[in-house]
Amino acid sequence: MDRNRLLLFIALSAAILFGFQILLPGPRHVAVQNAALTQQAPSTTADTHGTTGPAAPTPSHISTAPSRNVPRVTISATRVQGSIALVGARLDDLLLRDYHETVQKTSPLVRLLAPGDDKEPSSIQIGWSATDGTKVPGDNTLWTSSGGDVTESHPVTLSWDNGQGQVFHIELSVDRNFMFQLRQSIHNGGAKPVSVVPWQRVRRDFAQPPASYGVVFEGLLGVARGQDGKLTTHQLAYPGVKKQGTANDGTAYTSDAAGGWSGFSDKYWLTAVIPDQAISETNLWFYNHDDGADHYQVSYQGSAATVVAPGTDAAVSARLFAGAKEVGLLARYEKQLQIPLLSYAVDWGHFFFLTKPFYTAIDFLYSITGNFGVAILIFTTFVKLLFYPLASSSYRSMGKMRLLAPKIQAARERYKDDPAKQQTAMMEVYKEEGVNPAAQVGGCLPMLLQIPVFFSLYKVILVTIEMRHAPFFGWVRDLSATDPTNIFNLFGLVPFDPTLISPTLHLGVWPLMLGASMFFQQKLNPPPPDPVQARMFQFMPLIFMFMMGRFPAGLVIYWTWNNTLTIAQQWWIQKNTTLSKAKA
Repeated sequence: MDRNRLLLFIALSAAILFGFQILLPGPRHVAVQNAALTQQAPSTTADTHGTTGPAAPTPSHISTAPSRNVPRVTISATRVQGSIALVGARLDDLLLRDYHETVQKTSPLVRLLAPGDDKEPSSIQIGWSATDGTKVPGDNTLWTSSGGDVTESHPVTLSWDNGQGQVFHIELSVDRNFMFQLRQSIHNGGAKPVSVVPWQRVRRDFAQPPASYGVVFEGLLGVARGQDGKLTTHQLAYPGVKKQGTANDGTAYTSDAAGGWSGFSDKYWLTAVIPDQAISETNLWFYNHDDGADHYQVSYQGSAATVVAPGTDAAVSARLFAGAKEVGLLARYEKQLQIPLLSYAVDWGHFFFLTKPFYTAIDFLYSITGNFGVAILIFTTFVKLLFYPLASSSYRSMGKMRLLAPKIQAARERYKDDPAKQQTAMMEVYKEEGVNPAAQVGGCLPMLLQIPVFFSLYKVILVTIEMRHAPFFGWVRDLSATDPTNIFNLFGLVPFDPTLISPTLHLGVWPLMLGASMFFQQKLNPPPPDPVQARMFQFMPLIFMFMMGRFPAGLVIYWTWNNTLTIAQQWWIQKNTTLSKAKA
């Protein structure tokens, strides 16, 4: 396979791959590793006073979330604000102070948790189950607060007395970022021992619409450490949870775990329960309640009941993460709090061994330049320098092939009716100038090596929240979004959105520059001898121009700059490349 055919193959493959992702977006179903599906009996529904046993542990219980208009405790911290519903002890109202829905600073803050009367209800609930008839708090239990707001310096304790001698407490605090500390305790003031099982669960009553052409995982995600100490990742997209849950009485996944974490992962956000990493065993569930609507749940509970003797207390601790998947922050939590693989809540993709280092390098350059777009340009320049030795040899060979093209074409015409003589004549031309046409395949190596670089950088731009709403210069105010300009409405002069007709009718300034760079790059390459190939190559800049029109602007800027550096490098090398014999 010569260089032109290989280039055409790669270009068409990329076009098909990206085109498929654009035209057929949707979440991908990732199989759960080492999952053993079991069925769990649903618990009884709670009344205003609590739930009485005997009751099975309640991972499968899907309740009606309270509305916004119930008594609440305010959360007011540096980076989050919201409230806890005193009915049912739910954290179901949370806004992220640092993040807005759009690049406009006046747009609403990103809402991560919402009450039951919201269009996208989601919450974190804390509770107990009983195995001996003890009355435990339920979905409609009204708790009392110790007073004040939940702040970084002021935890709040919720309390409920079951009237039988047992008092339940939930103490909640928050750090300066997105991590909540939870302590569940029970005081047994009765005359007999009680047997209870504490649990925590994250609930979502809607399916997150797929983002980014379905190449970023969104759904139920987590890490479990088995009794053998080995870590197991588990993730199910929403369709997978529904499918598995329907076949298994609602239970889509269950596991015995020792530590780890699990919750709902969105493109940029994570809501997760993190049990005490020192507890020897907990049970984890992914659950779906199929009643025609979307109800998803991740639940943790103790594997064994806690027996509380008369006059004593029992407590369990856990953490709740509800916030942005900031790479550095997740890495610090992972290290300082010993939460395994929390930084992998960011979907680094199959090339994670490249994607994470690339992000680290770009983030370092950003700390120097203050602009992620400039950081990408500098990073691209370093990549080009890294591949320079390989590329220079390739371009020098291509330069000679380009100079030899007239002689080769003359040999083809002279012996067009005799393929054997034609091949002999062409080989004589190559031999005369010391050019090995077989070396053209080896010259493709720099291009092949840059394919994983391209896809890894694509992942960095697409999934890291640091790129979200990161401006470049001029009209590009968000590197993770498409170029906002469009030639089909004269770059905004005509008040009309052409994408209402077809999504493909979006072609901004940067995609146009990408197409131009590909066109000029083609002019430096030796023309394909096959007229059909030559015609297809003429259309490649146009195809990629439209295809990349809907991709993140940061990726288009990278590719355009990479092409520009390639043109300069190739032009300089070929300018200084000459034939040893008479010029063609």
